[in-house]
Amino acid sequence: MLEIPESSTIAGQMNEVLKGKVIRYVEADKSPHKFAWYSGNPEDYNGLLAGKRFGASTARGAMIESEVEDCRLLLGDGAAPRYYEDCSKAPMKHQLYMEFTDGSALVVTVQMYGGLWAYKEGKNDNPYYLVACEKPLPLSAEFSYDYFRALYTEALQGKSVKAFLATEQRIPGLGNGVLQDILFQAGLHPKRKMNTLKEEDIKELYSTIKSLLKEMAEKGGRDTEKDLFGNPGGYVTYMSKNTYGEPCAKCGYQICKASFLGGTVYFCEHCQQEK
Repeated sequence: MLEIPESSTIAGQMNEVLKGKVIRYVEADKSPHKFAWYSGNPEDYNGLLAGKRFGASTARGAMIESEVEDCRLLLGDGAAPRYYEDCSKAPMKHQLYMEFTDGSALVVTVQMYGGLWAYKEGKNDNPYYLVACEKPLPLSAEFSYDYFRALYTEALQGKSVKAFLATEQRIPGLGNGVLQDILFQAGLHPKRKMNTLKEEDIKELYSTIKSLLKEMAEKGGRDTEKDLFGNPGGYVTYMSKNTYGEPCAKCGYQICKASFLGGTVYFCEHCQQEK
């Protein structure tokens, strides 16, 4: 699933290999998916985008927005874009296929769920998109400690650290995936209540968010996810499906997992005690 490190990585890769290409043909919804979401009728995508030049791509939290002249292509967090230099090697099953005049192709498939929106510039009123455009991301200088500290309101005091960081779009693109290593490095259990944190704990959490997301992005995303070319990211996760049941890198205790707030959390019971 796309989160901040992956959306940043893939947007950069799209700028390297897709920017400036002219779209020859677009096909959307060839392989119907119950949880693939489109804007309007996917049959209209070819008429909307064909013949236009692919422009710059930008990470928007867990989304990637690409300029296509007077239109935009927006890929949501469950969409998996892949680039094929030779379009004849592209898979037959997909939720979005975009072929360019040089014979290359962009193919997007949806995992559990995901958005593949094509629309005229300025015509997207999706609330998740609008929030992602408005709020500063942790990779930016605008995401200061004062800004982060202001996100923690009195109403959140009884909430868990996971609920604070990864729900309600408080930090777009920081989801259940990157959350795992952030909390591990900060020494916080996912179920830890916010009102048990001291000011120094909150400062450490902020510092970890900034430094770890930067490291993940610089290494091309997490090893649990793949980039535009189908390669896994270079950041090796400490807490993920890849390490469940293995010894903790800090103390050697076995890594645990549990279901919490609609997703799986991985943690070390020794290093991340729930208080």
